[in-house]
Amino acid sequence: MEGVSVRKIKKICVFCGANSGKDVAFVNAAFHLGEVLGKRKIDLVYGGGKLGLMGCVSTAVAQHERQVLGIIPSAFTINNLVGETCGKEIKVATMQERLVMMMELSDAFIALPGGFGTLEELFQMISWAQLSIHNKPIGVLNINGFFNGLLSFVDHAVKQEFITPRARKILISATTADELVDKLQAFRFESDPALSKLKWSPSSNQKEKLDLTLRL
Repeated sequence: MEGVSVRKIKKICVFCGANSGKDVAFVNAAFHLGEVLGKRKIDLVYGGGKLGLMGCVSTAVAQHERQVLGIIPSAFTINNLVGETCGKEIKVATMQERLVMMMELSDAFIALPGGFGTLEELFQMISWAQLSIHNKPIGVLNINGFFNGLLSFVDHAVKQEFITPRARKILISATTADELVDKLQAFRFESDPALSKLKWSPSSNQKEKLDLTLRL
């Protein structure tokens, strides 16, 4: 990291599965990521509960005496569906409200292996970065090649000119937690000149009219 300007990251939001997955390496990597965050004095924002990889990473962060914040839809708390959140918990009404709060309260985002929900969260953050709604770094922890297919697909979409090379840089990947956090800290957001002109506010989704063809 010598000679590289380092972004100050105090809170990282982690998206990951509520299942543990088939490979024990996923569980081990989730615990290790939590340890790395704890040792680096980085707090955790996550989806709440204690199931699967979500429980692993939150437990590890808490064990290192860092703050853990679970943001969870109220529907998930009925009948203790996802278990007790490890740390402070904020209940929200909808999945979209949850994701917006995650974006606002976090300095960076990491995706561990997971299913449709994890992928939705990951790509929502990527698309919001592309639209200059935020400029925070986003990365995947590619454990045992779990994200190889996804990364190949994204590169294929670039070749087919549905994703610009500039937008492709938004998604960072690494195979170890330390390497990924280093990359997040070194990330420099490069906004699209056209998309950066869009005007966003909490109360309105009105966009400035541009006489341009936007490749989204």
